[in-house]
Amino acid sequence: MILHELIAYDVLRLIWWGLLGLLLAGFAVADGYDLGTQMLLPFAGRTDLERRTVIQSISPIWEANQVWLILGGGAIFAAWPPLYAVSFSGFYLAIFLMLFALILRPVAFNFRDHDNNPAWQAMWDWALFISGFVPAVIAGVALGNVLQGVPFHIEHDMQIHYDGTLLQLLNPYALLCAAVSVAMLVTHGGAWIQYKTQGVVAQRASRWGMTAGFLTTALYALAGVLLAHTIPGYAVTSEVSTTAASSPLLKEVVAQEGAWFANYEAWPVLWLVPAVGLAGPVLAALFIMAKRPMLALVTNAVGIAGMITSVGVSLFPFILPSSASPDASLTVWDASSSHLTLFVMLVAMAIFMPLILVYSSWVFAVLRGKVDVESLEKGSDHGY
Repeated sequence: MILHELIAYDVLRLIWWGLLGLLLAGFAVADGYDLGTQMLLPFAGRTDLERRTVIQSISPIWEANQVWLILGGGAIFAAWPPLYAVSFSGFYLAIFLMLFALILRPVAFNFRDHDNNPAWQAMWDWALFISGFVPAVIAGVALGNVLQGVPFHIEHDMQIHYDGTLLQLLNPYALLCAAVSVAMLVTHGGAWIQYKTQGVVAQRASRWGMTAGFLTTALYALAGVLLAHTIPGYAVTSEVSTTAASSPLLKEVVAQEGAWFANYEAWPVLWLVPAVGLAGPVLAALFIMAKRPMLALVTNAVGIAGMITSVGVSLFPFILPSSASPDASLTVWDASSSHLTLFVMLVAMAIFMPLILVYSSWVFAVLRGKVDVESLEKGSDHGY
């Protein structure tokens, strides 16, 4: 037996579908409190020292958290080549804006205190806000458009053509999903600042975090209701081989009202997933109110994972439906790499993922505790 045949092709496809969701959720949870903290920077901190306190709470660890984004992009490229081709070309301008914002973050961290001019520092503070706000919006817009279907088609020679524009991405439902994304990350950031700081900075951040937590649940519920009643889903109507070589054009797909809830109807236990997404932010808000920020971080992280997982459960087996040519929609069964490639990547993931988790845990252990405001006042060079 060839080694990679130890795991069946369809099982490997399911594993990588799950790993893709794990990596996306990992980025949202791990880098989410960085992005949320950046969005709260101009509001939680009003003096230079207060804002330096907020910055210092994330400056030593944001790079490690961003590894999840790199892993996610790499997984899409290697495990789901058609998905990479469609999304990274069709969403090119949106992804460019997101990456530009993320590149702006280290620049702002490093240049902010090169000049004590308040106007100079304020400019970089707002740059940090933008580098947190824009990725949150783009991620929400992307998920909103995936749920509606993306306008692309595939020729018989497998050339992929995207038929949309950047402005078409900014439709009402996608902007609602963007609002959910911003609110849930602001909740995460509010809990993080409360956990890492003290005094008036923590108080201001907690107020924003509590409000955002309740707002997240309300907006997420609204998005679910609209998805059920105003946005058609997609369903495969032909037989599909789960072990055949990938070819997205060998199936028939139709748009159907309520299709995105078919998996929940078939497996009622799956309703626990969106229920977790609804409960997590509310519990986080209540824990912030009770001044239990670690519990708030945990419950909001679980809520974020629940919201992202609910999208995957709704879509399955689709990973990118096409509104322009439904038959060309990409699914778990026809958009993956080869059997051997998925197996080799799984081995690599089994080696490197634990190392990343161990390193991240070590960083958190070393940097545990609240930011030392007195050291910042004395001009200690350990912070940005």
